[in-house]
Amino acid sequence: MNENLFTPFSTPTILNQPATIPIILFPTLLILTPKHPINNRLTTIQQNLTRFTLKQMMMTHNAKGQTWSLMLTSLITFTATTNLLGLMPYSFTPTTQLSMNLAMAIPLWAGTVIVGLRFKTKNSLAHLLPQGTPTPLIPMLVAIETISLLIQPVALAVRLTANITAGHLLMHLIGNTVLALSTTNLSMALLASTLLVLLTILEIAVALIQAYVFTLLISLYLHNNT
Repeated sequence: MNENLFTPFSTPTILNQPATIPIILFPTLLILTPKHPINNRLTTIQQNLTRFTLKQMMMTHNAKGQTWSLMLTSLITFTATTNLLGLMPYSFTPTTQLSMNLAMAIPLWAGTVIVGLRFKTKNSLAHLLPQGTPTPLIPMLVAIETISLLIQPVALAVRLTANITAGHLLMHLIGNTVLALSTTNLSMALLASTLLVLLTILEIAVALIQAYVFTLLISLYLHNNT
């Protein structure tokens, strides 16, 4: 069967209906909820990782910024699980869709900007004009800083989409190469299989790192506005 290179990134359907929402909700089933007074090892590891990640992101925030801790914890958990979901066979990675990443980035970025305009209006507007700017350059610099501010959520979404998509494309190409070489050159097929295993390990790390970077940048925007 001839497949387009981007077929794995197309939205799957069940009975001709998009299956995006069930797929997005599936990772929530993987999050362990403690039901006993004494946690098991997996729950303890999960809670320790969550506590450590939250501490790293919240250590520079003031009391107002720390009110976003639950939001940021949910964001990094959701992004990491959906990134890892695409590494499972016959699965779909929602974070390879630019529309979904924009839907996450724009409201969170807008929330940080609104918080800044509400509580630190002068400081937020002062960022649009660097100190000591010559008078003739003021209109141009204000326009440039405004554009750079508006580009931030787009850059967030494109960064996440590009990194996840590139890794999945490379795995798809190497997987096809292994299948093609398995009938002609077994030693080369074995070498390509080893490379595919190493690349899969790398993609697991990339999935987690990109989830952390996405959340960390939202945290940074929040820090600049609180």
